[in-house]
Amino acid sequence: MALEIRQNLKLTQTLIMTQKLQQAIKLLQLSRLELLGEIHQILETNPVLEESQIEDKGNSGQEQEVIPFSSGGETLESEASNGSEAKSAAEEWDWDSYLQDRLMPTPTFGDFEEREAPSFENLNAQKPTLKSHLIWQLRMAELDEEGEAIGALIIGNLDRDGYLQATIEEIAGEMHVSPERVGEVLEIIQGFDPPGVAARDLKECLLLQLKFSGQQDPLVTAIVENHLNNLGNKNYQAIARDLKVPLEKVFQACEPIFKLDPKPGREFDAEDADYINPDVHVQKVGNDYIISLNEDGLPKLRVNSFYLEALRNPENLPENVKSYIQKHLDNALWFIRSIHQRQKTLYKVTESIIRFQREFLDNGLSHLKPLTLRQVAEDVQMHESTISRVTTNKYIHTPQGVFDLKYFFNSGINQILGDQIASESVKEKIRQIVQGENPENPLSDQEIADILQRDNVIIARRTVAKYRGMLGVLPSSKRKRPVYRRKDLSETTVS
Repeated sequence: MALEIRQNLKLTQTLIMTQKLQQAIKLLQLSRLELLGEIHQILETNPVLEESQIEDKGNSGQEQEVIPFSSGGETLESEASNGSEAKSAAEEWDWDSYLQDRLMPTPTFGDFEEREAPSFENLNAQKPTLKSHLIWQLRMAELDEEGEAIGALIIGNLDRDGYLQATIEEIAGEMHVSPERVGEVLEIIQGFDPPGVAARDLKECLLLQLKFSGQQDPLVTAIVENHLNNLGNKNYQAIARDLKVPLEKVFQACEPIFKLDPKPGREFDAEDADYINPDVHVQKVGNDYIISLNEDGLPKLRVNSFYLEALRNPENLPENVKSYIQKHLDNALWFIRSIHQRQKTLYKVTESIIRFQREFLDNGLSHLKPLTLRQVAEDVQMHESTISRVTTNKYIHTPQGVFDLKYFFNSGINQILGDQIASESVKEKIRQIVQGENPENPLSDQEIADILQRDNVIIARRTVAKYRGMLGVLPSSKRKRPVYRRKDLSETTVS
């Protein structure tokens, strides 16, 4: 059989991820802060784009206008399914009529007002760290130069919780001094604030705090020195049996121990709270919920008037200059279009979530319904991947509080009557059950599952254990708190 070369024409549909489409998808999943950084980066790299000063007036006295742009109702899925890059946005725009009707003046230096620097009263004070707090006390301790150097090295080897991570021998070898000298300085530092700092283990940390508080009960000291494991496991019977004291006396001795701080340094090195600026605000007006996108601080983009003026006479431009302007103009309009499409998609997805979770907005967490990405995707007629991207790193402010948009998507748990309840609602029920239990006799996971079943929620014991762990609730054996009565204590002591 002879081989020959032939040319065949074949029509196929393929998905092409163009650079512009990748940029539009990237904008979907950016948070509000990341979007602001992306806009500033584009403003620096694309000379055609500039931030519009809506409040500034040009020399002609007319308000400067932002170029309008309509997405035409197209979605990212339709862009991808075309198989080729969409027509240039710059070519779709009727530049002749726009330039004739609207000529935006070039901004001058006088248009920009000089802004005053913020006053010092509005600046946040720097929070002292644990090490800076200890160094300040070290300088007040009236040590010699060698002692201050040893103390600074000890403080430098403390972790965030305030524990010493180096041995006395290692510090002595580093400073070329005797271990006794290091021990003397360490004892001075252990008397600093906060109590328990510079301890080498948990036992020493608690003993330092007991000494600082003036606790002189030998039973309390004995429990800390010899029975920390039993105390952590709530095994009070073993402590009473080993120390040969009544069980009620053990309960009484454990109370001051529970008030101690096992991590004395976390008060200083605690991370500052992250304040969330929601992307969407939802407010109830009458019987309806009004959605408003948070666009405060986002620059209003427009095309630079210098390049608009140059396009009025394109025949006078060299070919390379014309190509340069055309390329950046096309990218600028596509970027504006992508931002508008992002905001439009975010609004539609939020509107769909509100329709599904209206009972939650009205009555609270116990009425949260199970919801999946597929349900919202079918409701807004988009792909699940688009819903996943647009709800990533986005926050919504509701009458019930501020939530991540992903929070509303959770699995469902079957109920006896055939309905389903959201897993987050079940966690809230478990938290309420644990809060209302008897501290002398905490509920086991099986007992919690039985209570939920009486409330029409079918859940297994291991599922209760998993949700309890996610809530940070300890097992029943470690939730038991010792409760003693003074009458019983006096009678037991007398006998």
